Amino acid sequence: MNIVLLIGGLLLILVGANALTDGAASIAKRFHISSLVIGLTIVAFGTSAPELTVSVVSALKGSADMAIGNVVGSNIFNTLMIVGCTAAIVPISVTKGTLSKEIPLCILASVVLFICANDVLINKAATNTISSSDGMLLLCFFLIFLGYTFAIAHNGSSEGESEIKDMPVWKSVLFIAGGLAGLVYGGQFFVSGASEIARSLGISESIIGLTLVAGGTSLPELATSVVAALKKNPEMAIGNVIGSNLFNIFFVLGCSATISPLNIQGITNLDLGVLTGSCVLLYIFGWFFKKRTITRIEGIVMIACYIGYTAYLISIA
Repeated sequence: MNIVLLIGGLLLILVGANALTDGAASIAKRFHISSLVIGLTIVAFGTSAPELTVSVVSALKGSADMAIGNVVGSNIFNTLMIVGCTAAIVPISVTKGTLSKEIPLCILASVVLFICANDVLINKAATNTISSSDGMLLLCFFLIFLGYTFAIAHNGSSEGESEIKDMPVWKSVLFIAGGLAGLVYGGQFFVSGASEIARSLGISESIIGLTLVAGGTSLPELATSVVAALKKNPEMAIGNVIGSNLFNIFFVLGCSATISPLNIQGITNLDLGVLTGSCVLLYIFGWFFKKRTITRIEGIVMIACYIGYTAYLISIA
């Protein structure tokens, strides 16, 4: 039964990603909104719905490591694996605005999470806890990010819009709604099957959150970004990853911690360091070596980094 959930969830995710990308891109073209902004908002928020569901439910059930591990692991997967796979298929041209504003904001989000999750190191507290006040602070950052996104909504480039399908508004909305439904339910089925298999093998909750659950809830982002790249719309792919990362830290963790303080046990500073380092690596690859382009070789390096990190987690499980 768990295998059926895995396969069925994956199929729903792939179909949903294709429908969501077509619908969102069509709306972007019709209302003259840049593909980057659509990727940062509609697509990113929609594909992050599984993370929101898993983390909030985990927080309510007192499974803090699952809630935090899901977000940290998902963001690492997004940055290294999704950008890596997408670039390995089609090199990603990154706009100057993305490199000077959005990616640094991702780095800032990771640093803020590192600070919030280090009470023992910073305040000499007995335990590390992301408190309700920390959660409210993260939500404030999320509101700032939303304000910035809407401010640039009509200032983005229209590159790649010739590749976008024209469709009526009602059909675009139907594609988006149907795609989101497929992504959310597909992600839930996949995570349910993967988690049960992992638990039967005796793997800890934090490792499950950082790997299987994080990878499962990030499959919508992977599918959406790869499909966007194949449709010659790489700007949406990179916007989707950045938007999802910011959404995960500021909104998903913000909501989870506000509802119920998260007592951290299995998530270490190594995990948080890898999260920050992956964003810095994306920034370096974007600016240097080949100007404002994530090349195939750089994509392969990012994939290798993720495989190495996952192998380490498995070795200590």
